[in-house]
Amino acid sequence: MVFNKNIIIALIILLVGTTVSYAQGDLETGEVEVIKDFDARLKDTEKISVTPHLPNQEAVTKTQVYNIPPRTMQVEYLAPKIRPIAMRGDKLPEAYDGYLKLGGGIPTTTFGELAYNTFYDDQYDIGVKLKHHQANFKNLENQRFMENSGELMGTYYLEQGYAVGGNIGYRSDQVHYYGYDHEVADFSRESVKQNFNTFDLGLKFFNGERTQGDINYRAGLNVYNAKDNFAAKERHFDAGIGATKWFDGRHSLDVDIKADFTTYQDSVKQKLNNFYINPAFTFHNEGIKAQVGVNLASVDEEFSVFPDVEVSANIVGNKFTAFVGAEGNLQPNTMRTLSDYNPFIRTFGSLEIRNTSYNHFYGGLRGTVAGFNYKGQIGYKDAKDLPLFLNTNTIFPDSSALTKFDVVYDSVRIFNIQGSIGATILRDLDLTGTISINRFELNNEEKAWHLPFLEANFTGVYRMLEDKFRLKGELFVANGVPYRIENNRSDNLNALLDVSVGGEYILSENLGAFVEINNLLNNKRQRWANYPTYGLNVLAGVTAKF
Repeated sequence: MVFNKNIIIALIILLVGTTVSYAQGDLETGEVEVIKDFDARLKDTEKISVTPHLPNQEAVTKTQVYNIPPRTMQVEYLAPKIRPIAMRGDKLPEAYDGYLKLGGGIPTTTFGELAYNTFYDDQYDIGVKLKHHQANFKNLENQRFMENSGELMGTYYLEQGYAVGGNIGYRSDQVHYYGYDHEVADFSRESVKQNFNTFDLGLKFFNGERTQGDINYRAGLNVYNAKDNFAAKERHFDAGIGATKWFDGRHSLDVDIKADFTTYQDSVKQKLNNFYINPAFTFHNEGIKAQVGVNLASVDEEFSVFPDVEVSANIVGNKFTAFVGAEGNLQPNTMRTLSDYNPFIRTFGSLEIRNTSYNHFYGGLRGTVAGFNYKGQIGYKDAKDLPLFLNTNTIFPDSSALTKFDVVYDSVRIFNIQGSIGATILRDLDLTGTISINRFELNNEEKAWHLPFLEANFTGVYRMLEDKFRLKGELFVANGVPYRIENNRSDNLNALLDVSVGGEYILSENLGAFVEINNLLNNKRQRWANYPTYGLNVLAGVTAKF
């Protein structure tokens, strides 16, 4: 039986309304007393524990397949350079700040030397040097000498990158004119004593660190005051500034400007003032070095141009290096420089100070072959006003007169051959040798008075007992130099053949002992006419490092 949906809904509504109306009509009236607030609670339920589980990874792992098409890429790179592997260097020996050497010998000899240098707080470089050496050879009257010297130096490196330094020193060089006929003459010590006293002072300024523009700068000045026992005195002042600019860390441009002023006074006053400008460029390449420069000098309004050139090239690595060069300069000849070379010169009333102007051209080979370091050179020097030393007893031919030396100047052409060699044999034996041969051509003088034609020196050092003992041997050879005799004639002095030996033993880490036996052959060669050398002599003592 099918009923209409709307009819059914209407019947339900009518039924509900009738029921409600009936219930309201039957409700009794009265008061209701509330005993307790309604407290509705839910009953505690039991907690159900659930443990999660991760899905099985093997079941979900999927294999991915990637398909990448190939592509060629152009990569530019520098060709590799093959470099030698650095060799492990030997352990550096322990360094000491101070060194002391004390000794005495025969004939009557005393020797002392002290050197100390320290670098403090990475800013202060301080050093001191002291030396004393004297000897009295009593077999020949007044054959004695004494040297005392001391120097204090220091450098301060500032945080700004530059450094300042200075030095102050004093030297007393005492010699005696013992060149006379001892059989017919007798002189007191005071009458033949000559004492050169020199006071030095120097200041310098330079960059203590590398500058941003790769420019090294420098400036300095030096002053000395010298005098002797015969009222001769000399003052000297020199100052200079310079800079070096580096290019590519290898090539350099140098510019130096310098001036020196010397005043010598005995009975008259002499002055020697020189000015120099020296620019030079140095090029370094693999196996090639070239320096090209010029030295411009001026003295007494006279201007001179000197070369400053040297080129060297490796022929076979470092085995054979050929070099050729040309240089020139002004060399001041002052009382100080001349007396350093010949202490028996005559000063008061006769000494003349001059410049030696020279040009030097040279060439040769150097290198290392089979452990031997060598250098050979041939040169030609054209020297104007080269000092020669003429003995005065030919000017005053008196057998009782003292022999002194006057300085005479002449233009000289010098042909020179020189060489040197050095090697370490069997790791414990060091050998070195040098030789120099000169040929002189003079304009005015007959001979190159007291200048040697041949000089040679050979040295060997043998180390043993784990380097605790060192044995040293030396051989000195020189020809007899020409000198003037009576009636304006010339002759040659006897040759030099000097054999010397010595040894040093390390007693402890800081203490050692030494002995030196010089001129074993007792050669009485005269380097200067009428001045025989000291013959056999011995010096022994101790050394200390601290």
